[in-house]
Amino acid sequence: MDKFIIEGGTALKGTIKISGSKNAALPIIAASLLANTPTAISNIPRLQDIYTFNNVLRVVGAKVDFKDKENKLIIDPTNVSHLEAPYDLVRKMRASFYMLGALVGKHGYAKVSLPGGCAWGPRPVDLHLKGMEAMGINISLDKGYVIAKAEKKLPPASYKLEPSSVGATVNLLLAAVLLSQEFTIENAAKEPDVVQLCNVLVKMGANISGIGTDRVTVRGVESLQGVEIDNDPDRIEIGTFMIAGVLHPKSELTLEGCNAEHLGNFPDLLAKTGAHVEVSESTIKVKAPEELKPVSITTEIYPGFPTDMQAQWATMMTQAEGISTVTDTVYFDRFSYVPELTRLGADLRLEKNTVTIFGKTELEGASVMSTDLRASVSLVLAAMVAKNTTEVLRVYHLDRGYENLEHKLNAVGASIKRADE
Repeated sequence: MDKFIIEGGTALKGTIKISGSKNAALPIIAASLLANTPTAISNIPRLQDIYTFNNVLRVVGAKVDFKDKENKLIIDPTNVSHLEAPYDLVRKMRASFYMLGALVGKHGYAKVSLPGGCAWGPRPVDLHLKGMEAMGINISLDKGYVIAKAEKKLPPASYKLEPSSVGATVNLLLAAVLLSQEFTIENAAKEPDVVQLCNVLVKMGANISGIGTDRVTVRGVESLQGVEIDNDPDRIEIGTFMIAGVLHPKSELTLEGCNAEHLGNFPDLLAKTGAHVEVSESTIKVKAPEELKPVSITTEIYPGFPTDMQAQWATMMTQAEGISTVTDTVYFDRFSYVPELTRLGADLRLEKNTVTIFGKTELEGASVMSTDLRASVSLVLAAMVAKNTTEVLRVYHLDRGYENLEHKLNAVGASIKRADE
């Protein structure tokens, strides 16, 4: 396994090009299986999860050509015939579970392993399965596999997601666009990833109304055709680099290839810390203040503060002058980074789903361990402002979600080396 060796205390200055979004790309990749002709997707990030999902598609019979130097992915689904996604691949990433909706939606049958992914906390698929049963799909479990069977066309139905879920919304959309006469998802997720999927499905020929709202209705069509589309930029990467650009008092970054509309209230919250934030349609500039002000946040479903950004925010608050809190109402136990930041000298108190941060603390280099994707990047952010040398272990988590992270950061002034543990 690889680790990062990071020399801290350096300011970041320069321009970073934002990569395409993994979380937006994976549902579209799954949706390509619903078409009768190939789909070409540009702005696909070179990430381990993308390579893994490509292999899942190859197993079921799709032809997958990832032109990774061009960040372009071409998927031909015409020879899909093996309607099973095996444990060995699905266990590596939870998004492989989208194969359930895509395969049963197109072929009326799917056998998909229960998913794996990040180690923290339960992320049950009950909503996916109950929603499909409400649609009229027959669901059964067999030795760790979900088996879905359905006959077209399923009668009109609806299902309310409680709580709202991006993954369940995606899977139900994939299942319904060809299979159901009419299916309504109540309390549907409104994240940009879901909106992009809906827009791509419509371009393929689907009939979907209520896009971007919490009530989405699908009216089944006879067939879908492949399309050529551009993937959205990664809004979590944008937010992560915005925080990186204000942690050191002399940092100043320009982020290119953004979509500011996808960031919700994040730029406004960051500005409350005293940071200078300048947002245009595709470019965001951030400049660190001389003194960071403490700002407390609570995660919420989109367009609220994203749970995928709370670890990075807590790291930033260790450098703010005063007390702040970070509360996660989406995933209550997503705080594995707390003891690791404490090892670097941060003063944190965790109680249930709220961490209180007592700043400002001077961070000192140490060996820390990554436990999941966003916790890992929070440790990299902390290491870049810590004194001396920090080792961040198990950075394979980062390779699942950040394209060329160390190269992008080194290009603007960081000192990060990758080495064997």
